[in-house]
Amino acid sequence: MLTYKDKIVCLENYLNKIEENYADSFKADIIIFIDLFDTNNTVLKFLIDINTVGEIENWITKLTSRIVIREDEMEVSEIIYDYIELG
Repeated sequence: MLTYKDKIVCLENYLNKIEENYADSFKADIIIFIDLFDTNNTVLKFLIDINTVGEIENWITKLTSRIVIREDEMEVSEIIYDYIELG
């Protein structure tokens, strides 16, 4: 079982992986949105319900895919906010 701190480290590491496709290019936007990868950052509370590294990677994949689909409709930061806050 990953600790909350482990989850944050995994999230940050995966977001910092080299871009492999267009969707991955939005990882930088997610990093900017999150700002601090720290246990005190309330933006990261979504990690509480995530249990594995695979789930963290899947979460990022879903978010970057959503950004690609909706980037013409909304600002990227709004898409990230909606995904994080509204689930």
